[in-house]
Amino acid sequence: MDAAKTAYRAVTRQIEVTANPRFLPERSSPENGYFFWAYTITLTNLGGETVQLKTRHWRITDAQGRLQEVRGAGVVGEEPVLKPGENFEYTSGVPLPTPSGFMTGTYGMVTAAGEQFDIDIPAFSLFAQHAALRPAHSLTMMASTRARPAARMCRSCCRTRR
Repeated sequence: MDAAKTAYRAVTRQIEVTANPRFLPERSSPENGYFFWAYTITLTNLGGETVQLKTRHWRITDAQGRLQEVRGAGVVGEEPVLKPGENFEYTSGVPLPTPSGFMTGTYGMVTAAGEQFDIDIPAFSLFAQHAALRPAHSLTMMASTRARPAARMCRSCCRTRR
């Protein structure tokens, strides 16, 4: 992945995780409350020891504040091993019932010596290109808080409950 296109980045224990989400209007059905995003994740081992990704834990929040947690082994059916300087990239997808939200999480890693540790997946925004879906809507930026990153919302159809 081209570093210039990387929107989100986190580094934990010399393992870099970058995320690049993109809305897929061709897989979405806004009139039925179905919005779909693909996201590409790249893990790069910037350190000096070999590590393996063993587990994932995603926290996915939609525009209404509803949280979905996903836990499992590996990613896209793999448990990649990253030697120093190597990277692993995969693309997956996520549907939401709202036109925006965000994702964050952790990967469970293990060193060649058997030490287990978690690395952060950077929080990243999921935002449907609302202008293309409903040009008459006006957009506003929700205030960000420590617990919840900023998300763009449509005032007329995507109000959040407080």
